Amino acid sequence: MQIAMVLYDRFTALDIIGPYEVLSRIPEVQVDFVAAQAGPVRADTGFLAITADKSLAEVPRPDVVVVPGGSGTPTELENGTFLQWLRTADSTSAWTTSVCSGSLLLAAAGLLKGRRATSHWLTLDYLPQYGAEPTGERVVFDGKYLTAAGVSAGIDMGLTLVGKIAGDEHAQAVQLLTEYDPQPPYDAGSPQKAPAHLVEEFRTNSRFSLT
Repeated sequence: MQIAMVLYDRFTALDIIGPYEVLSRIPEVQVDFVAAQAGPVRADTGFLAITADKSLAEVPRPDVVVVPGGSGTPTELENGTFLQWLRTADSTSAWTTSVCSGSLLLAAAGLLKGRRATSHWLTLDYLPQYGAEPTGERVVFDGKYLTAAGVSAGIDMGLTLVGKIAGDEHAQAVQLLTEYDPQPPYDAGSPQKAPAHLVEEFRTNSRFSLT
C-alpha cells in the first residue's frame, strides 16, 4: 500500500506529521512525501522544512492521499496543476483524506460535492463554496473520503484510518505505542470551549482569506 503525504509551501507541520506517525505503522506500507518538485518544502512557521522525496508526477496512483492544511492553502486553491493531480490520484485511490484546511483543496478539486466534511473551525464556512456540507465534527467519513478538523485532529484521523485498513486491534496497538492519551492542561481546544474573547480575536484577525 502506497501512501502519498502531500506537501506544499506553507503547510502546517502537524497536519502531515500527525497522520504520518500512525499511518506509517500499517503493515507493508510505503509512505512517500510528495510535492510539486522533489526537495525541501517549508512549513507555515518558516522554521521547519520537510523533504519531498518524490514529485507529484512520480506518484500518480497512490492508495491513500493525505492533504494537509496551512496558510499556503489559498495559493494552492488556484493551482490547477495541483488540483488536477488530486483528481487523478483520487480516481484510483482507496482513501482520500485531509487535515485542517486541506479539505478545501479536496473540495476545490470537486471531490467533496454533496459530501459531509470538516475543516479547521476558522475555515469551515468556506466548504459550501465548493459544494461540500460542513460539519463541526472532529473526524468525518463520507464514502472513501475522510476529513479531519484542525491540526491535532489529524492524529485522530490517522488512527481511524489505521483501524479501517489494519483492524481495530492494530490501531489500538499503534495508539498505545505512540502513547496517544491526551490530557491537555487547558480545556480550550474548540471555539465552543475556549474563552469567547480569544475566539472573536482569531475570527477578526485571521489572515486566512479566499478573497
